[in-house]
Amino acid sequence: MATTQLGDTTVSTVGELPAVGSQAPGWDLVGLKFQQVTDADAAGKRVVLNIFPSIDTGVCQASVRKFNELAAGLDNTAVVNVSVDLPLAQARFCGAEGIDAVEVGSAFRSSFGQDYGVAMADGGWQGMLARAVVVLDADHKVLYTQVTDAIGVEPDYDAAVAALS
Repeated sequence: MATTQLGDTTVSTVGELPAVGSQAPGWDLVGLKFQQVTDADAAGKRVVLNIFPSIDTGVCQASVRKFNELAAGLDNTAVVNVSVDLPLAQARFCGAEGIDAVEVGSAFRSSFGQDYGVAMADGGWQGMLARAVVVLDADHKVLYTQVTDAIGVEPDYDAAVAALS
């Protein structure tokens, strides 16, 4: 089980991120228009999974904006932003911000948080996803993972992009 900080509180996740070199678990999320978003949609592409608690927080919004900006320069790469927010909230933010170079998927009715070990097991945000990044190659093998030390800290964008090189 991994840990991260939520304010002054240390919180645990339900497990660990998939190991570097392992095959990533598949995913089945709900898209902005309540359509299915799965790992099959990114078949043959490299993937950056930007995982975060809620689109309604400033740091989460900053990570979605930054990965949207970075996505334009990433060949054969799908960037998928994942939270447990309802697709309505995700769509509201993405529409207002012009977020259109990335996919957004809600894990509100999926096992994604358990499968990737990122669902928070305790604390005030129990059940929400810890801030993490998982980078996959075109065969969806894990190249890089990060759970941030604190929920209020942005992920290491440079390391995530470097893992694709």
